[in-house]
Amino acid sequence: MSAVMITRKARKWEKLPGKNTFCCDGRVMMARQKGVFYLTVFLIVGTCSLFFAFECPYLAIHLSPAIPVFAIVLFLFVMAMLLRTSFSDPGVLPRALPEEATFIEMEIEAANGNVPAGQRPPPRIRNVQINGQIVKLKYCYTCKIFRPPRASHCSICDNCVDRFDHHCPWVGNCVGKRNYRYFYLFTLSLSLLTIYIFTFGIVHVVMRSVDSGFVKTLQDTPGTYPFMLVCFFTLWSVVGLTGFHSYLISLNQTTNEDIKGSWSGKNRVQNPYSHKNIINNCCEVLCGPAYPSVLDRRGLTQDDLPVPASTATKSNPVPQTTRTTAPLIPNEHTPDDAKPSIADLAIAHAEKISPSPKEEKPPTPPKAPVIPKSPPTPTKVPPLASPETDVEASIIIAKEKAL
Repeated sequence: MSAVMITRKARKWEKLPGKNTFCCDGRVMMARQKGVFYLTVFLIVGTCSLFFAFECPYLAIHLSPAIPVFAIVLFLFVMAMLLRTSFSDPGVLPRALPEEATFIEMEIEAANGNVPAGQRPPPRIRNVQINGQIVKLKYCYTCKIFRPPRASHCSICDNCVDRFDHHCPWVGNCVGKRNYRYFYLFTLSLSLLTIYIFTFGIVHVVMRSVDSGFVKTLQDTPGTYPFMLVCFFTLWSVVGLTGFHSYLISLNQTTNEDIKGSWSGKNRVQNPYSHKNIINNCCEVLCGPAYPSVLDRRGLTQDDLPVPASTATKSNPVPQTTRTTAPLIPNEHTPDDAKPSIADLAIAHAEKISPSPKEEKPPTPPKAPVIPKSPPTPTKVPPLASPETDVEASIIIAKEKAL
């Protein structure tokens, strides 16, 4: 059965390599491992729900109605920063096209020369100068590109990320150039929210214990102690993480660079990205320009799909076009680029109207004269056999044999 090539328009996010997942037609981009992210959302929403249900009514009456209002505003800000960090592109770099990868390979072979058999080829690096400091650009064998400064390849998402900080399972995404500030605001606001509800949880227990006793307080507010336990154990980790990233921002340094010791000061290697000023470093990281995504996830691309001819004739999708020869007279199913021009139609119409010259037949050879044939002689039919004729015939045959 013959097949017809159908051109289908698709979004570029459907063809992007790597281990990311996309939702809402490419607008949401996350890692495939999202289980810990759901746990984060559950802990935040569950803890705040217990606080709003068991603590806020008593505190709003006996202390101030501004306490639950400020808690709601802080909770909404925390959720907004969490979703902004999790659903955004962290700064993924596109991989090289086959033509670009071939050109880069030719450049590398020309620079390194012929390597003898059995010897390891030299490392694929390039040196660039940034603020008077030599920085090495490493070659990524997966993406087939020389990574920009401060970029690294994430083994979980299988993509190169610009200004890669780390992969955070709690937010379900990498933290890089485009979402680092939102990640830091998320940890900072979450620390404030944890301290806020934990503090007023203690105030609520103390005030109720003074009025009705500690045992009575346990019976009246059974949801107070579960959320206070969660706040107590998460307070130290969240506050510690916020302090660590505040230290990195003051130095204009990433977690990846800090773990590897890239700017530890050894061999007179200094951080070329630091402004030697805490305020300037914080302003660059937190108040710098918002960088656009270089992936173009929602751009359109064409994809050729082989479809059986019978299926293609039955289904007539409007946005699809088939690669077939253009008929002389266009119809509604013929694409615009395959329709003949007006000049072609005029020529075809003129050929139909004008009489075509008769084809000349080759001369036939002269016919030979016909000779009349003589009428055929009638054949004698022997008479019917009888006993007398049999005797005469046998006598004649005997005479002939005797002669």
